[in-house]
Amino acid sequence: MKDRLGFIGLGIMGEPMCLNLLKSGYSVTVFNRTASKMEQVTGAGAVPADSPGAVAEKSDIIITIVSDSPDVKAVILGKNGVIRGLRKNAVVIDMSTISPAVTQKIAKTLEKKGGHMLDAPVSGGDTGAKAGTLAIMAGGRKEIFERCLPVLKVLGKTITHVGGHGMGQTVKLCNQILVSVTNMAVSEAVLFARKAGVDPNLMIQAVSQGAAGSWQLSNLAPKMVREDYAPGFMIDLQLKDLRLALETAGAMAQPLPGLTLVHELFLMNQKHREGKEGTQALIKSIDRLAL
Repeated sequence: MKDRLGFIGLGIMGEPMCLNLLKSGYSVTVFNRTASKMEQVTGAGAVPADSPGAVAEKSDIIITIVSDSPDVKAVILGKNGVIRGLRKNAVVIDMSTISPAVTQKIAKTLEKKGGHMLDAPVSGGDTGAKAGTLAIMAGGRKEIFERCLPVLKVLGKTITHVGGHGMGQTVKLCNQILVSVTNMAVSEAVLFARKAGVDPNLMIQAVSQGAAGSWQLSNLAPKMVREDYAPGFMIDLQLKDLRLALETAGAMAQPLPGLTLVHELFLMNQKHREGKEGTQALIKSIDRLAL
């Protein structure tokens, strides 16, 4: 018999993830702060609830995917949070990207209430969420990870248990360092090709299968060339992730010079009111440096 699932957070990533769980035959109870965003998944068979606590009352496994550490704390530990309706031995899988330290505190609180937690942030953007091919990096007890693996396999293709509570979030911050600094390199290459008189599309075709190949080059560079800045992952959310990485690095006295520069460039985007655009809009900030 399949676990009864709860799903909280139906944004760009959460909605297609929830739809995939429904298509796989899971019973899913859902909550979203903006009630209208539940319509797509309730139309597909999900049952709406009026609070995170009400979701937990009906669920064996509760998935959360919201914006930032304070949002996760509110959804799980708040006045009407998951913890208010948490069933004994239920599991909370937080798939947001938040502070590793906050994750560890939430996990301890849930265990005191007889529940369990996995931090299982994802990478792959809205494309991976729709296709069910996300990369998932999970932290928490190994036996809880194995219990939740059938659910995670619906959502992701590469699923790795990376250690204890908070380690999933730590690895996700490593992921964000890699993707954001690579995004900067891709932006520079597209601008360099264009201003040197090379067709950027031919440049992408020529180098993408060699040592310079990357997800960012294959997926974001063509959007840069088309000037398509629709969000697969918004700059505002990327900035939040980079802030978390820089704060964590600061606590360890670990310099991150490349990430520091990318953070400044994304702040330039935000100051130009481009925070709701996709991260490929980083190219705009680099291009402005030539003005």
